[in-house]
Amino acid sequence: MDTGVSGPRIVVGVDGSSSARAAVRWAARYAGLGGGGVDAVAAWELPGIEGWSAPAVDTDFDEEDARRRLAEELREALGPEAGSVRALLVRGHPVEVLLRAAEGAEALVVGSHGRGGFARALLGSVSGHVAQHASCPVVIVRAAAPRP
Repeated sequence: MDTGVSGPRIVVGVDGSSSARAAVRWAARYAGLGGGGVDAVAAWELPGIEGWSAPAVDTDFDEEDARRRLAEELREALGPEAGSVRALLVRGHPVEVLLRAAEGAEALVVGSHGRGGFARALLGSVSGHVAQHASCPVVIVRAAAPRP
């Protein structure tokens, strides 16, 4: 994947969570040290429908709204530096999308857990899977604890 950046390419997963925002900040700082670029990747997929008796599923997906929210999340995490990050919205399962995006990258950066159901888990299912299967080093970033 040619990004037009001469330094290392860092891929970071974005999902709206506080640990993903921390991962974006980490990826941007790391890329800046080596003169590289950051690809911020957000994945989306429609719920799977199996069999003929599947319940009705809301399949409306507003891609323009999702792109706006991704750009907003990057601005929130990075401020004015957000413009230097390439934002990619990709359809597919987050693990598969991130593994594909990270091929040839210097590193893949993800939050320790995202928007899944077990908020107290130390490692989310996506971060655990990409750590086991990525073709490049994986950095897992935890969100900073709220200050009292």
